[in-house]
Amino acid sequence: MLAAVAGIALYSQVQETVVRMLNRRAFAVAMTAAGLLPRVAAAAPSALPDDMSLGRPTAKIEVIEYASLSCPHCAHFNEAVFPSLKAKYIDTGLVRYTLKEMLTEPATVAAAGFLMARCAGPSKYFKVVDEVFRSQPRWQAGNIKPILQEIGAANGIDEAKFNACLQDQTAIDAVTARAQRAAQQDGVNGTPTIFVNGKRLETVPLTAVQMDDVLLPIITAMAKGGR
Repeated sequence: MLAAVAGIALYSQVQETVVRMLNRRAFAVAMTAAGLLPRVAAAAPSALPDDMSLGRPTAKIEVIEYASLSCPHCAHFNEAVFPSLKAKYIDTGLVRYTLKEMLTEPATVAAAGFLMARCAGPSKYFKVVDEVFRSQPRWQAGNIKPILQEIGAANGIDEAKFNACLQDQTAIDAVTARAQRAAQQDGVNGTPTIFVNGKRLETVPLTAVQMDDVLLPIITAMAKGGR
């Protein structure tokens, strides 16, 4: 039961909806493994209207990351790789980046972080996401809710708005539906998972140099007239 996370009970609406989503996902995975449900070949993912994106919409290179705010490997990618990716490729118009939200354990914390980021608004969404990722080392103390509230306050979300965000059932349903879609329709079962122009990377880049190694050959081919 996802009742308390590191000693902090988050709101029951978040817990109950996330538990329902995880139960449905676990059932579908088990049935598929047993051969009782057909395996659906996932098409190359694309940015959808309810996803959050950065960069020029017409960029020739599309990078899609499936990530969870409670995933330590995602936090590493955010700290070690994403700043260079943004500065070199997203901000210069070469790459369109999309984040697809997933929920890994503790799922209620991941959901709460995404709910808060959405409440902060599109202009602050990625700033909040970054700050939640960077706060992960502080979670070991076991008092997570005040940390999230602190991040919210720094981004224009006071305590009343913070509480309202986590109690918004429509938003809770939406974030769990996005996570379920990633797992069941896109076939993604781990985070971080990264696609570049529709192709899944077998190995997630751990450094900015490794990200360069993925993108520079594509840019060079484009410059020569290839795709």
